[in-house]
Amino acid sequence: MLLLVLGALLLLFCTLDVWYFLRGVHVFIEATFQPRIRDLLAEQSIDGMVLPHDLDYMGHMNNSRYLRECDFARFHHYMRNGLFMASRKLGARMVVGASTIRYRRSLAFREAFEIRTKIVGWDEKAFYVEQRFVSKKDGFVSAIMLCRQNVVHCSPESIIEFVCKKKIECPVFPEDLKHWISFITASSQALRAESGLEEKNK
Repeated sequence: MLLLVLGALLLLFCTLDVWYFLRGVHVFIEATFQPRIRDLLAEQSIDGMVLPHDLDYMGHMNNSRYLRECDFARFHHYMRNGLFMASRKLGARMVVGASTIRYRRSLAFREAFEIRTKIVGWDEKAFYVEQRFVSKKDGFVSAIMLCRQNVVHCSPESIIEFVCKKKIECPVFPEDLKHWISFITASSQALRAESGLEEKNK
């Protein structure tokens, strides 16, 4: 019986990223029991540390791990400010439509950091989120990420109004975000033209 259980666990760990789902459950439970953040534009932070399974061949945090940590930080953010539950109740889904990350200094083994997440704006289709990896040893911003969180089957304004019970004015987009949105738009147009979609829609 023990061998059967061990075999089943081995099969599970070989076919699924079990730690990812366990971490998601942990973030959900943690955010559920933390105080609600009423200000949708408020920056929130979660703590982290570079562990052995985060390392690359150079002994630094693997590039892909930054994106994974950002996923959990955004989920935590949406749980605490109410956007996650509001989107569920409205039948909406929030999916990553684009992201870019700039690495400024590597995070080393056992280095403590925090991820600071905030919504910097929205349009008719998506929320725009900034996330910073800040080293706890000296406050240096080791990496910064911009994420476009597309809203499907609803709109950001509808979700915000559902949460806040009133309309909230979108902040002015910072210049770097404007440039990034222009890049996304140009890339999308180029790919549509390349695939012939522009001609079909004429």
